[in-house]
Amino acid sequence: MKTLILGAGAIGGYIGGRLHQSGADVTFLVRPARREALQRDGLVIRSTKGDITQKVKAVLDGTEGGPYDIVLLTCKAYDLDSAIDAVAPAVVPEATVVPLLNGMRHLDALDARFGAEKVAGGLARVGVAMSPEGEILHTSPFAAISFGERDGRPARGVLVELDAAVKKSGVDGGLHANIVQDLWDKWIMLCTLASMCCLMRGTSGDILEAAEGQAIMLETVEECRKVAAAAGCDPGEKGMINVRSFLTQKGSRFAASMLHDLEKGSMVEADHAVGDMIARAKKASIATPNLRLAYAHLQVYLARRARGGIGKPAM
Repeated sequence: MKTLILGAGAIGGYIGGRLHQSGADVTFLVRPARREALQRDGLVIRSTKGDITQKVKAVLDGTEGGPYDIVLLTCKAYDLDSAIDAVAPAVVPEATVVPLLNGMRHLDALDARFGAEKVAGGLARVGVAMSPEGEILHTSPFAAISFGERDGRPARGVLVELDAAVKKSGVDGGLHANIVQDLWDKWIMLCTLASMCCLMRGTSGDILEAAEGQAIMLETVEECRKVAAAAGCDPGEKGMINVRSFLTQKGSRFAASMLHDLEKGSMVEADHAVGDMIARAKKASIATPNLRLAYAHLQVYLARRARGGIGKPAM
């Protein structure tokens, strides 16, 4: 099985690095500067699960190094259009696309370009970041991906092979029998956390210290749950107990990565992670007052950023 991973950034670099370390045939599709760095320094991972530095295969074009069986997408949602164009030459008839993006909207775009039968469902739960020097920093105790057939049928052969490779690599997760539910479960958590952390500019623990913080957090997660339920993917009370427990853990220092991006003045996945949840809520006639407020806040941030106004006093 040959795997092409778009990018060698935080998530793609970590997952691909662990797969490569365990003997999997992995190639990274990267930009010229990143390939030069990889050729010079190798792929460097600093991790709670062990550091590695290794030489890896890197190409600049999707036509190189194939044919591939798996094309793994680990880009940010706002880069999806360019990512699709980049990997398109590698999506040959035998290839399966496995996106590890948040939310659901990217699946429509991928289906439209490649056909739904070629696109599996997938997601990542990996706490990683990139250092200024290009090293991948994995400081959390968890690193997992899950993937599977979106229609519930038995997994195709290459996904079974990918599952075996993931397990051999030491990355948690693998095949998931109901990947669509897993996508919604993560999106409920992510949308709530990203909305509240960005709106209130703090960690989940900071929010809970506010007089109405816990109530607002629980209201917001319920808004997201109602949208999931309308789509036929209610996590159920057992699933929601786990979500609420995580979001209401006193003293937690956990924050959505979107907050870190916002605080750096970077681009954020506002439309994909929050805006699309609101759009689906409107179609189902579900009120989302907390999400709407958070989304408006993010839209203002993006508008100011586009004008070059971030870091300057509002006039």
